[in-house]
Amino acid sequence: MKTTGKLLILLAAAGVLFSLGGCSAVGVNVWDREVLSESSMQLDNESVDQALDDHIYFSKEASSGGRGFGGGGCGCN
Repeated sequence: MKTTGKLLILLAAAGVLFSLGGCSAVGVNVWDREVLSESSMQLDNESVDQALDDHIYFSKEASSGGRGFGGGGCGCN
């Protein structure tokens, strides 16, 4: 019984240490920022695709007031 309790305490301590060690490398390294700043890595690098996606979202999803203009889902505005 005592061995099982010690084993559980050891496993719990190891779990806490591993979870704290996972936060040790937060952020982007300086030499990786160049790759991440390329236009191909941006979420909206294709302006035509972004405009089409916006049109579909705001005319078909019955949204009103999005992106600074009013209107309903009919697409008539």
